[in-house]
Amino acid sequence: MTSQQAIRLSKFLSLHLRHQPAALGLTLQEGGWVEVAELLTACAAHGTPFSREQLATLVAGSDKQRFAFDESGQRIRAQQGHSVAVDLQLTPAAPPAVLYHGTAPAARPAIRREGLLKMKRHHVHLSADEATAHRVGARRGRPVLLAVAAGALHAAGGVFYQAGNGVWLIEHVPPEYLREL
Repeated sequence: MTSQQAIRLSKFLSLHLRHQPAALGLTLQEGGWVEVAELLTACAAHGTPFSREQLATLVAGSDKQRFAFDESGQRIRAQQGHSVAVDLQLTPAAPPAVLYHGTAPAARPAIRREGLLKMKRHHVHLSADEATAHRVGARRGRPVLLAVAAGALHAAGGVFYQAGNGVWLIEHVPPEYLREL
C-alpha cells in the first residue's frame, strides 16, 4: 500500500468508525468495537475494498495510532475522536502537570472566552508534548499552541482519560487553565 493509499484509507476509516458507521451499515458495539470481518465486508460493498493484511499494516504503521485491535485481533475501533454516541470504556487517569493543545488562530478569541470545548466530539484532545500539539494545530495553517495546566485542573475536579494511543481527553478546559505559548 502506498502512503497516499494509506492516508485515503485512514481517512475513510476515521469517517466511518468515528462519525458515520451507519453509512456503511455498521453498528458500533460496546466500547466502540466493530468486527474486522464485518468492517471489511461493509467497506468492500461500499466501493473501498482492502484486505485484513492491509488493515493490519495501516493500524501498525500509523504514527497517530488512530485505530486499535482488541486483544483477539478480531475487532477494531477508533481510539478517540467520535462524534457518534459511544462509551470507549476509558478509566479516569491522573494527567501530567502540563498538557498541550494546538489549534487554528481563528479559534483564539472563542478559546479565551470559553476555554477548550469538545464541540461535536466527546472530548477535547490534548497532547503530552508540544511537537504533537504543533502538528495537530498545523493542519489548518500556522498553529496556536496552548499549555494546559492539567495537574491543577485535575486537582480541581477535572476528569481526564488517556486513550490507547496516548491522547489525553477531557470534556472541557476552562480558560483559566490555559496559557498561550
